[in-house]
Amino acid sequence: MDKLQSNNNQENNPLHGVKLADMLVYLVEEYGWDALGVKIKIRCFNLDPSIKSSLTFLRKTPWARTKVEQLYLESIQENKDL
Repeated sequence: MDKLQSNNNQENNPLHGVKLADMLVYLVEEYGWDALGVKIKIRCFNLDPSIKSSLTFLRKTPWARTKVEQLYLESIQENKDL
């Protein structure tokens, strides 16, 4: 894959350039830890939650990161539609 194709693929990626930390901060501000823990059932959201501990877990756990990314995309889409 050449560089031009790679850049075109990233233009179609809505998460390109969005840091995991920024997604998490957005979701916590949007829903709060309690609601986030209900939407995505992982311990780091329900038991003594913090951005730091959640980021550590999400970076090591692909399935959980995918759920956070999906919720982030759904949430920003809903806010765009308003």
